[in-house]
Amino acid sequence: MREDLLHFIWKYKKVQLKGLHTTKGEAIVVESVGTHNTNAGPDFFNAKLTIGSQLWAGNVELHIKASDWYAHNHEVDENYNNVILHVVWEDDATIFRADNSEIPTLELKAFIAPTLLKAYQNLFDTRNKNFINCEKEIGGVDQFLFQNWLDRLFIERLEKKSAVVFNLLKESKNDWEQVLFVMLMKNFGSIINGESFYAIAKSIDYKVFRKICNDPVKTESLLLGAAGLLGDKDVLDVYYSRLNTEYTFLKRKFKVADETVVKAAFYRLRPTNFPTIRLSQIANLYGKHQTLFAVLMRTTSLKEMYEVFNVAASAYWDDHYTFGKISRKSSKKITKSFVQLIVINTILPLRFCYAKHLGKDENEIVLNIISSLQKEKNSIVTNFTKLTKSIHSAKESQAILELYSNYCLKNKCLQCAVGSSLLSRNN
Repeated sequence: MREDLLHFIWKYKKVQLKGLHTTKGEAIVVESVGTHNTNAGPDFFNAKLTIGSQLWAGNVELHIKASDWYAHNHEVDENYNNVILHVVWEDDATIFRADNSEIPTLELKAFIAPTLLKAYQNLFDTRNKNFINCEKEIGGVDQFLFQNWLDRLFIERLEKKSAVVFNLLKESKNDWEQVLFVMLMKNFGSIINGESFYAIAKSIDYKVFRKICNDPVKTESLLLGAAGLLGDKDVLDVYYSRLNTEYTFLKRKFKVADETVVKAAFYRLRPTNFPTIRLSQIANLYGKHQTLFAVLMRTTSLKEMYEVFNVAASAYWDDHYTFGKISRKSSKKITKSFVQLIVINTILPLRFCYAKHLGKDENEIVLNIISSLQKEKNSIVTNFTKLTKSIHSAKESQAILELYSNYCLKNKCLQCAVGSSLLSRNN
């Protein structure tokens, strides 16, 4: 037995309402269960109950055992003085308020349908389950309910990303261009070099970057140097020497603090994702658009965003992936699939936040763009796709990632529309 089940039972009235009574035998009529409180304080605010012949308005607290009231020190917390009913699974102690008046107690054991308890046990029984708790039932969930839940989850994920954006905005003293630069760097680094690229962006004074970003060679030398990819005296390469000389000058002139930056890695990366290629692409992206944030905020379609990112690494990298080693010639352009990741993880969260900052509503533009992108390819999305055929776009795959990481992995099934729906069938 877990407390979240008690919350679910009370919130959705999954009890035998007829004949409900306290442990003292007083009849209980539930006029309103109240508002579920997920923060500190009683579990439900402003409930309305008739206990005996008296109508009460106040709060409701739920526990597995009645004695948990004292274990949690509620008797000395004035926030619990207005509790009108203590709902418990097991009544093992008499509970009193601070003024020594007894709080009526409802013991739920006798009022719960056995089918509900069985369904709850089955949901959390991990035997013969390989992925998530509801993997055998999720395919039968009403599609309208499931789609609405995915829509809510996408916005929930966007709101969490917004917190990161607004923190960066505060650090940058409301410089949106700088926020974009930091976020782009992290996302260009992907999983392997994300933290390294993020540290590079934080180590560079953006005022300096803004001054030189119209010159891709200077920009590339600054980024590659801060990444720890220059300074090797054994590399005999004209372009390398040029970048190295440039970085030595820039570092001294602008006091670049790269000491804490973890050197960018090549291990386990495809050559097209090498840090040399990605940092050169960023340098040339800013060479093309010095006010990139302003440019991106004017775009209204995915097609326009593709055009903004229609950039390649410097010509040197056409036949190189690392310094001094010739490779087969090919332009190292930013691919559409990579642009899609940038749109999902950087551009759309920024648009969402910028609109909120200005007091505008651009949700429709954000939703239209994310809905036009193909679903992401990863093991989580693949596994969900096998269970339900409802995942078609990046909006749904983003929602699925939020569902998996913040509900499925944390066993928060009763706070999930899918889990709640499955249990509701059994009562």
